[in-house]
Amino acid sequence: MDSNTGWREQLRVIIFQVDTVAGRRFDTTLLVIILASLFIVIIDSIDSIHRHYIDFFAYIEWGFTIVFAIEYALRLYCSPKPLRYAFSFYGLVDLLAIVPGILSLYYADAQYLLIIRIIRMLRIFRVLKLSPYLKQANFLLSALRGSKQKIIVFLATVSTLVIVFGTLMYVIEGPENGYTSIPVGIYWAIVTVTTVGFGDIVPKTPAGQMLASLLMITGYSIIAVPTGIFTAELANAMRAGQLEHECPVCAKTNHENEASFCARCGNALFPKIEEQA
Repeated sequence: MDSNTGWREQLRVIIFQVDTVAGRRFDTTLLVIILASLFIVIIDSIDSIHRHYIDFFAYIEWGFTIVFAIEYALRLYCSPKPLRYAFSFYGLVDLLAIVPGILSLYYADAQYLLIIRIIRMLRIFRVLKLSPYLKQANFLLSALRGSKQKIIVFLATVSTLVIVFGTLMYVIEGPENGYTSIPVGIYWAIVTVTTVGFGDIVPKTPAGQMLASLLMITGYSIIAVPTGIFTAELANAMRAGQLEHECPVCAKTNHENEASFCARCGNALFPKIEEQA
């Protein structure tokens, strides 16, 4: 029992820890295998290559699936809390790396779902110790949360706009000019207001062209609105991240990084420095 427990603990350190040489080698090898698997999936999607090497790629993909299945089983075996790992983010991603390979036995196109394995590349943050950089993502998340209501209002306004313009274009142009239904008109309005302009449906009457011109101008005027909202919230989030000095008198904490005096009581934030001065 002791030898078995010791071997299991040693295996856990190799698989789950990256602070050891063996752990780093394991994760690095795993990342290389993931990249190779993704490369095979991408190459296999090319029809000319797929027809000539279908069996070869199938054998390779099954090899990758077996490797990932063994790795997943080992993680469950040596994890102190297998269920906790199984339902964790990385545990679910590791499981999803195996499922498409099994589904491909019944559905041939399911093999292309293996591209989800790219999510496993998130382990590179652990291997290269890049997790401190992930803290910067908190600024983006804070900006998204702060601008959520504004963005929702903006999207509701734009949705109303494209529905109105799409309906008007259906009434003006009609089925004879390609606007066979209101949803088709709404599709045209979305393509136009976003300045994409596929050109598959175009207005042909003078009234329709005038309406299209108005929608184009409107699109240019509103296309930058969500960007401005998000940028403003991102600036606020980054500014809030700099508010770190605490006043020794009133204990106010939200002061800018360069501030020398408290914004509430006016006392010096660094009294010792002020006395020396």
